Amino acid sequence: MKTLVVLVGSVVLVSIFFCPMVVAAPSIPSEVQIVQPDPSLPKELSAFWGKWEGTNSMTTANYFLIVEKIDEEKASLYLWTQSPLAAYGYTGWQQCEAKVMKESGKYTISFFASRLGITELTLKGKYLDWSGSGMNVRFRRVL
Repeated sequence: MKTLVVLVGSVVLVSIFFCPMVVAAPSIPSEVQIVQPDPSLPKELSAFWGKWEGTNSMTTANYFLIVEKIDEEKASLYLWTQSPLAAYGYTGWQQCEAKVMKESGKYTISFFASRLGITELTLKGKYLDWSGSGMNVRFRRVL
């Protein structure tokens, strides 16, 4: 019986400490105006557009990304972060202007996030991967 109690307690503690918590999507800032991409835009580029959510697997920080507007030169982004470092101001929305680039036939979006430095977004199938500043986040589309 004692072994069972220890086993159940251990499973609960592991679940609490090592499984990411589910976070409800934050309210979208009132100034966001999600604009459908021009139909003439290449599909590989318009695929970046929309709402995305992701988690940094190393820190369990949660991220929400809105690609508000996109064309062949630039994109307007809104990024929301909820981090274990919330006490240090690493939570909330920030607006970023991004540069669209095409290298070796693939599109990437590069931007400077004030708290995270220069980062890059790339599409990997149905996922959007965000890398830079020593972190990696995989986003999945929510709109």
